[in-house]
Amino acid sequence: MAADLDGTKLGLTWCLPFVGILLSIALFPLFAPHFWEHHHGKVALFWAVLISVPMALSLGTATTANALVHTALLEYIPFILLLLALFTVASGIVVSGNLHGAPMTNTVLLGIGTILASLIGTTGASMVMIRPVLRANDDRKHNVHVVVFFIFLVSNIGGSLTPLGDPPLFLGFLRGVDFFWTTRHLFSETLFVSAVLLAAFFVMDTIIYRREGHVPSDPTPDQPIRLHGGLNMLLGGVIIIAILLSAKLQLGTLSILGTEVSIQNLLRDAAMVVVTLVSILITPKRNHEANGFSWSPIAEVAALFAGIFVSIVPVLAMLRAGSAGAFAPLVAMVTNADGSANVAAYFWLTGALSSFLDNAPTYLVFFELAGGNAEWLMRQGALTLAAISSGAVFMGANTYIGNAPNFMVYAIARQKGVKMPSFFGYMLWSGCVLLPVFALTTLIFFRT
Repeated sequence: MAADLDGTKLGLTWCLPFVGILLSIALFPLFAPHFWEHHHGKVALFWAVLISVPMALSLGTATTANALVHTALLEYIPFILLLLALFTVASGIVVSGNLHGAPMTNTVLLGIGTILASLIGTTGASMVMIRPVLRANDDRKHNVHVVVFFIFLVSNIGGSLTPLGDPPLFLGFLRGVDFFWTTRHLFSETLFVSAVLLAAFFVMDTIIYRREGHVPSDPTPDQPIRLHGGLNMLLGGVIIIAILLSAKLQLGTLSILGTEVSIQNLLRDAAMVVVTLVSILITPKRNHEANGFSWSPIAEVAALFAGIFVSIVPVLAMLRAGSAGAFAPLVAMVTNADGSANVAAYFWLTGALSSFLDNAPTYLVFFELAGGNAEWLMRQGALTLAAISSGAVFMGANTYIGNAPNFMVYAIARQKGVKMPSFFGYMLWSGCVLLPVFALTTLIFFRT
């Protein structure tokens, strides 16, 4: 399996395909969107082949095949099936009607979305809530700040309390982190950051609202709010139950292509497939049309993460080598003079990379850097794991490319006529609003 690779014998050149695919994901959508739209799968395949072939030639075909099968069965397939189930279920839930986007109404809507993010994922919550929020504010002269704070809270920070919330945390769950560990250990941090941002938003929105004055006409007059697709909410509960049972049951293992796979995990993955199929069958077509449903986003995610999971195999082996491997300088950066973990460094380094690269593989990098032992990290290393988890989830909000829902919300808002800031304009918002909040978070929670 992947753990059999000797990371002490691998040099930094083995990292190039991993860096390449992450930079491709970060830069192509910005600078070559048309090319990326049609060829992202080929780009992912290119980087996967670029690491697989040298591994087979240098480390042996048996070792390479074993590592890739292990990664596919134990990490990639469960990861993608969960995202598929959450994506499908959330796409069947529609909030109709309209409220007037007054400051308190907007704050409540953002608060609801923040809570939903840990239940149906940041992508699911973003897709369910963004259209009601845009409708509520389509009569406002200035509504950019509403969408920016929506990305901060609903598309990122709100997803920090369960493995359902954000992909990095589900990868942690697959590595052995308890389902409710983040609920217990990140609750205070999440509550603090969310409360500060909601309060800041309410003050800002109140000032802007008062300066705007009366708007004579509303393109979408106020109507009662109604929730459609309630059966999909029940299917969301099935997803949670399936994941919890997979962590509690012990039904033995099966050997598949030389990799031991727990039977309860196979049943969990089968449940994700069943939930997806049932959701498609029971969801009215009008619900999918209202949400602009398409399989394209999840297909893109599946292709890109296939490339990521393949190219990260040697990187994780090198990280397991610790100070004996090529990443010794990075180990030194997150280690105090007495050998203890520099928790603040873990928070900021994980967050900085998650701001510009995909936060799921970034989480894996620092999870392995911290030792990769879930049992130890949940107990003796709890503060370090909390710093890694919150850094990956929170700071995905720093740029449009930090987390998948960010750009989706950006695109939907632009389509609805919101004059969203540019890439660097958005970073000005996050730099002025988020970075001071994260600095306070460090002083309060991660100061060691």
